[in-house]
Amino acid sequence: MKAERDIEKSYPKKDFVAKLRRLADSIENGSRFAIQIAGERIYVPVRATFNIEHEREGAEEEIEFQIKWENE
Repeated sequence: MKAERDIEKSYPKKDFVAKLRRLADSIENGSRFAIQIAGERIYVPVRATFNIEHEREGAEEEIEFQIKWENE
């Protein structure tokens, strides 16, 4: 079993857009998505589910694009 992890990493707009484009291409093509986050390569399987979450607290708002799956 992999160690638990909770990381939030910021990217410059150009890099963020490039990652979103690669993700969208993978989803459209039905292929797994690979991304490296804080030194660890993550492979998102085709069976993953996708959702969008919106949070509001006081003056702050947040939108999260989430990808979820269970390891086999």
